[in-house]
Amino acid sequence: MYTHAIIYLMRIFGRERIFTPGPVEIPDRIREILGRQIIHHRTPEFREAFLETRDLFKRLVSSGSDNFVFFTSSGTGAMEASVLNFFREGDKVIAVVGGKFGERWSQISRRWGLKVVDLNVEWGESVDPEQVEDMIRKHPDCKGVLVQMSESSTGAYHDVRALAQITRNRDTILVVDAITALGVYNVKPEEWGIDVIVGGSQKAFLLPPGLSMVWFSDKAKERLTGRSYYFNIPEELKKQTEGQTAWTPAVPLILGMRESLRMLLNAGMDRVEAVYRVMAEGVRKAVEVLGFRIFPRNPTISLTAVEPPDGVDAEAVRKEMLGMGVRVAGGQGKLRGRIFRISCMGQDPIDMVTVLSALEVAAVRAGIRTKLGDSLGVYLETVKDVL
Repeated sequence: MYTHAIIYLMRIFGRERIFTPGPVEIPDRIREILGRQIIHHRTPEFREAFLETRDLFKRLVSSGSDNFVFFTSSGTGAMEASVLNFFREGDKVIAVVGGKFGERWSQISRRWGLKVVDLNVEWGESVDPEQVEDMIRKHPDCKGVLVQMSESSTGAYHDVRALAQITRNRDTILVVDAITALGVYNVKPEEWGIDVIVGGSQKAFLLPPGLSMVWFSDKAKERLTGRSYYFNIPEELKKQTEGQTAWTPAVPLILGMRESLRMLLNAGMDRVEAVYRVMAEGVRKAVEVLGFRIFPRNPTISLTAVEPPDGVDAEAVRKEMLGMGVRVAGGQGKLRGRIFRISCMGQDPIDMVTVLSALEVAAVRAGIRTKLGDSLGVYLETVKDVL
């Protein structure tokens, strides 16, 4: 088939396509900006660009509030900043642990002296809001609930809008890792009642790693401690609302973020989310045709976590695809070797034909009986209206 020939040529020419949930492939428009000569960060030119970036981010999250900051860090840095700035040593928090990144909330919180109550969720499941409410009732002194919106290690989606209804009228803040949700879903933290949102550049913002962000509500703002030196939100907020930063910023990434936000907003986040939904649905249907299973019960639309048929090693399938020049992500932690993960972030619907073609060939080589082209046909039938 034509698509399988493309994969062959990619291997010959040494080109690798990336379908991982971070980093993602970077569009040419953004790569051109990242490759320009750098500007100094203490100049009117940078100030103007940074303030525009902030205005665009407000539009992305549908909030006129200035309560957000950018950090030069990975998304984990923003997670740590949230723990340090909104909680004090000895505060009790509930961490929803349903994957590798839920574990990270728990680990960071313990590292900084918080009393952590783990709400353990089977990996691949989504937390039941009633469980969270019951846990808060059992721990009325709980200061916060920490959760992922899109748990990228398992591909599961947590209903943060429902959780926000539980915490909205309590002395408890809802802190959401939206690192693989911002730029995919039309996230509206102020409207939904979320108190803290964390994001990162290397996912649906289509940038390299190194820029993170923390948005927070007025309710959360009252909790600010500023007990970090580098990740000091009060200091950064004061500077950033004036168009500067407390410390040296990642200038190229901020300029790239401005372009990324322009692209997302020009497309319209309702439209962006709708296309991601169709792509994710198409990928799920296609992999099921091949006899693979969707690992999470309630999957996110940012990526698809795939479990092979019994007797087929997920890591072997991933490596087979990599040999064709198509990189998908393996499982993490206790899911290593059990699943692989295909990201839609940074791709358009036609791009996914490449990864599904590689998966078809890998499935045949793994001994799975399938007719080449069947899964592609199902995928294209699903996405044809958004092509």
